[in-house]
Amino acid sequence: MKKLVQYINELKTFVEKGDKLNEKVSGSSVGWHIDHSLLVISQIITAMELSDPIGYQYQFNLKRLIAFSLNKFPRGVAKAPKQVRPAEEFNEANTIHAFEAIIPRLAILENLAPNQFFLHPFFGKLNKKAAIKMLTIHTAHHILIIKDIIQKQA
Repeated sequence: MKKLVQYINELKTFVEKGDKLNEKVSGSSVGWHIDHSLLVISQIITAMELSDPIGYQYQFNLKRLIAFSLNKFPRGVAKAPKQVRPAEEFNEANTIHAFEAIIPRLAILENLAPNQFFLHPFFGKLNKKAAIKMLTIHTAHHILIIKDIIQKQA
């Protein structure tokens, strides 16, 4: 959880560069990557809040094993589902508000039961521990993309 919070704080440092875009790195702006990351975190926490821990059953998943072992996701392999794609153009004020809103959501995540879960489209059911790991890897993945957008634009 500590690493996820660190990454969220690192994401904040890129807000002022939210309008930066580099098509060679990504078709989306820095702000889109920030907003997407926050949206993913928020929606996963909501799904987990609503889940019944009794419905969780561990199942082996090779894709999850590989991603979690490498602590990274490959670029360009998956497309963000519609529900976690930012709906509007980057707006710095809205993004700052999203950061403020995510703090109490993290406290909720931390206090969930161990087997509250959400269903990931590639990795299957992820309980609290696995969800935090996935969110950490996902956020780091987007930070790397953001850094590439900024560096390759110079």
